[in-house]
Amino acid sequence: MPTGETARHWPQDKLTALQRGQRLVAEVPASQAGRRAFVAVTSGGQVGAFRLELWEYDADQVEGWDYDVGAVLVRSAAVASHAELTSVVLNWHLRPDEFDYPWNTDDPQ
Repeated sequence: MPTGETARHWPQDKLTALQRGQRLVAEVPASQAGRRAFVAVTSGGQVGAFRLELWEYDADQVEGWDYDVGAVLVRSAAVASHAELTSVVLNWHLRPDEFDYPWNTDDPQ
């Protein structure tokens, strides 16, 4: 696990993916047992703009078609730059290197 300054930077492949509009996801601790939570970063529609969303799901629904049943948007943020994105990620007690491509995670979206 990277620490210090290394943990504050996006791995180059993930930074490139974000710049190309690819969604990235990190699983985070949920608020209670029986729930799963994921933070997603997506392109905000403008060059260099991003949106972060923390969603919680019923753990039993994550793998099904009805993953959105019982889903709750816990928090979100829109940022105008890569620097702001990194700042919000760190303020949410995450590291850029925790994010991965959706197909490498259990994120239902």
